[in-house]
Amino acid sequence: MMFRGKEEATADIVTRFKALVGDAPHHNLQDLNRLEDAVKEKLYSLLIPEKVFSLFAIDPRDFTNAAGEKVVKVTAPASANFAVIEVRERPDDRDCIFSLEMEDTPLYRIEISFLIINDPRGPRFDIDVDETGRRTKFATVRRNIPEEIKAMQAGLAPGQVRPGLRLFKDFVPLARDFMIAMGQDMVIAEPLTYNTAIIFEYYGFNYIRGRRKMEEINAGFQPGGELYERLDGSTPFRQPGMEKTVRGRAWAIHDGILGEPWRGIEMYRTREPANVCTFPGWVY
Repeated sequence: MMFRGKEEATADIVTRFKALVGDAPHHNLQDLNRLEDAVKEKLYSLLIPEKVFSLFAIDPRDFTNAAGEKVVKVTAPASANFAVIEVRERPDDRDCIFSLEMEDTPLYRIEISFLIINDPRGPRFDIDVDETGRRTKFATVRRNIPEEIKAMQAGLAPGQVRPGLRLFKDFVPLARDFMIAMGQDMVIAEPLTYNTAIIFEYYGFNYIRGRRKMEEINAGFQPGGELYERLDGSTPFRQPGMEKTVRGRAWAIHDGILGEPWRGIEMYRTREPANVCTFPGWVY
């Protein structure tokens, strides 16, 4: 069954945006980054879901926690074409609650290059480092198989070091309205995992490139398909039955079942949600 996630109403981001920067056009991140630091901080904080502040008792006015420590950090140098927004429960925490990286593209669009929303109070799985502490870079250079198995068994998807907060549905309308305020007509994102691409579909994203690949993946996981046959139990990530869920497929793809790296998927979201589904009837 295909159904679209309901977008919750946002505060008037466009009004708040203009209150901070005025009516002068700010069509890209370089424009925004030329603003004063205090203005940039307030502006980029519009992209943080309100529940992040309420769940962790963070004051949205001065970005401090209950102990009075500042826990929101915005990195947006005046000469740069990127911005990084990070929120932690405490300043010295290893993992962010919310981390967003955006950049201008050569075609004058805004791209979300990284987004993660963690529950910092949930269990941590060290899939981002190997047994010697070296970074795995999302398993592109090395892997920590024991930790990946634990994460998978705990219900996490590839790339997750902690459980999420299920706030992507809150973030999407914020990003949409922020881009509208900038005079942009879309936001671009590159899903780093298969499950992320499916979630993006659910929340109204369409494909710039990669839709055919996603459809081929779905066909390959059907009974008798090439990927279905490779779910032979040869590794913990290739167990029969994993084709039935988004997470199961994602772990198999993370394990290399495609025979090639996960890449070549680029998506976009306009003001109106698309109606795309490359895994009909999916279960997460």
